Amino acid sequence: MFPSSTVAVPVSASVPRHVAIIMDGNGRWATSRRLPRVAGHARGVEAVRTIVEACAKSGVEFLTLFAFSSENWRRPVEEVSVLMRLFISALEREVEQLHANGIRLRVVGDLGAFEPRLQALIRQSESRTVTNQRMTLTVAANYGGRWDILQATRSALRAHPELVSRPEQLDESMLTPHLAMAYAPEPDLFIRTGGEQRVSNFLLWQLAYTELHFTDRFWPDFDDKALEAAFDWYRQRERRFGQTSGQVAAQAAG
Repeated sequence: MFPSSTVAVPVSASVPRHVAIIMDGNGRWATSRRLPRVAGHARGVEAVRTIVEACAKSGVEFLTLFAFSSENWRRPVEEVSVLMRLFISALEREVEQLHANGIRLRVVGDLGAFEPRLQALIRQSESRTVTNQRMTLTVAANYGGRWDILQATRSALRAHPELVSRPEQLDESMLTPHLAMAYAPEPDLFIRTGGEQRVSNFLLWQLAYTELHFTDRFWPDFDDKALEAAFDWYRQRERRFGQTSGQVAAQAAG
């Protein structure tokens, strides 16, 4: 388990250890080209492949992609159906390549809402790649940050029933292991494509000290060069975690 950034100061490096991305703009990319929105989602799958490969080559250890939020069920039924089919086909096509490249796949979220076939594919894909260590690719599906904190709290209470009568004993060290992504450090770099500047209920607990990078580029157009530009931006950030610039400079000097 990795400690919270509000408890311990993480080590920063020139390449972010953990990158989290909201892949936004698929529909608008398609609309701008007078294509159906679903064409944008299909093209977005190609961008996922490009960015997974680029992150692995760059030495990123954890890559987390927000594929489907708990609020996305509000979209038109036809679009949700297409997204589900794309998720299934992507799992069927890509898992062997992920495995060959030493990448572990994990899927987090309230997966019980998905059809049995998709749930089975998720379990099979995670099992197939479970021993891989080059990079962990996490797909957040039917995920919401508030859901994550709520389910973690419930899980912590089940594990520590004494907290019901002694709530003051609950601290971060007791809650953090129950978060959906307790196996990963908090993201160093958050990227959102598509021009919006909000986190949209994504990793609310984990993004406390993450560097937030927003780009107008739609997700289907986000490639390895755009990723490197985001990394260059990240390298210019001074990550203080509540400290002063002087303290950070002194630590860097050894």
